Amino acid sequence: MQGYLWFVAKRALQLLAVIFVGVSATFLVTHLSPVSPVESALGRMTARSNFAPEAVQAMRAALTEMYGVNEPLLSQYLNFWVRLAHGDLGPSLIAFPTPAMELVMRALPWTMGLMFSSIIINWLAGNLLGALAGYYQNNRFLKIFGVVAMGVQPIPQYVVAFILLIIFGFLWPVLPISGGFGMDQTPGLNPGFIGSVLLHSILPAASLVLVGFGGWFLGMRALVSNIVTEDYVSYAELAGVKRETIVGAYVIRNAAVPQLTALAMTLGGVFSGTVIVEQVFNYPGLGSLLVDAVGGGDFSLVLAVGTVSVAAVAVAIFIVDLLHPIIDPRVRTE
Repeated sequence: MQGYLWFVAKRALQLLAVIFVGVSATFLVTHLSPVSPVESALGRMTARSNFAPEAVQAMRAALTEMYGVNEPLLSQYLNFWVRLAHGDLGPSLIAFPTPAMELVMRALPWTMGLMFSSIIINWLAGNLLGALAGYYQNNRFLKIFGVVAMGVQPIPQYVVAFILLIIFGFLWPVLPISGGFGMDQTPGLNPGFIGSVLLHSILPAASLVLVGFGGWFLGMRALVSNIVTEDYVSYAELAGVKRETIVGAYVIRNAAVPQLTALAMTLGGVFSGTVIVEQVFNYPGLGSLLVDAVGGGDFSLVLAVGTVSVAAVAVAIFIVDLLHPIIDPRVRTE
């Protein structure tokens, strides 16, 4: 037990280092951008009505002081970490004066729900069916599944999203293709709202599942195809051990370890795919928020989205990493 706690402590230090580097990189990308947030905000304000040159100059000075863009980059960086420690990255320019972190916290549950539900379905279903396909290699149904998986897996997620959008939005309009819930629903823990949320999430989730499933299926099938030739599997079959026990206790458990490692490595890519799919379906998650922030030159909001995204993905990888010693006792924790 003490060895595992030391393992957790080391991984926690690595987690903090990853978050620090990732957030610092996000800060540099946003602050070295040629787009000026002050000029972007002034452009939106002056486009709606005429202002005297003196008023425009006064607004420019006020916005420059408020966002501190006139200070040296190092000072801005240190001030950023101070504000981040208090959970305040300043107001959003495109939704002024709403704090940027408040907008991110509103959108985060939508993205996390969509991302993790698709990951759970993909990983569990793909690995289970892939294991069965690798063990029962002559099963016709599982062979067909493999052909379909190989055909769908290389297709980009946004292409699948557009195909589903066309099919269920225009050719056979039976599912909602935009938003996170019906406009006639009142947000809250009531059956109508929950049902509407689930209905609106079907197409975005299906876009992620259809593409991700193939990779897990093919990977698990290849792993199991090698494991079934091992001596301990052959011995268990000759000893009369039940097929269900062999597949579950010997084959799947051993093949699941590298698949768990692959899950940790692909979480960042899954998050990126989720962001793109959200934009296709106008889903109210971080993807739509990020696109609006970039288009509006709102670097406070871009920085808030990037910071939370880096932290969320890093924590998810950290949790997956902690599961390795539990699933595979061979992993050293000292």
